[in-house]
Amino acid sequence: QVQLVESGGGLVQAGGSLRLSCAASRSIVSGDVMGWYRQAPGKQRELVATRASDGSTNYADSVKGRFTISRDNAKNTVYLQMNSLKPEDTAVYYCTFRTGWLNNVYWGQGTQVTVSS
Repeated sequence: QVQLVESGGGLVQAGGSLRLSCAASRSIVSGDVMGWYRQAPGKQRELVATRASDGSTNYADSVKGRFTISRDNAKNTVYLQMNSLKPEDTAVYYCTFRTGWLNNVYWGQGTQVTVSS
């Protein structure tokens, strides 16, 4: 079992920045992947960005060049730096942890990001 604690959401004007944090209850080992998904009202949950244990990253086309996912191994924490925010980025953002062993997926409780125009 992996617990995830998210923080950093809030209200920001378009063009502004926010940084989300997600602390995991255990360290990231080979094969693990941490990432962020989001769900806007009335829409399906979608991938935002992931970062694997080997450092490889993956981004949704809609956030490439604006969002950056990074990790602090010492703190078992993954970050999502969000710049040039747009109203369409408004959503609940969820942290995920997928284990390399057994491919179990754990979700955080979600944090609201609201971008005003």
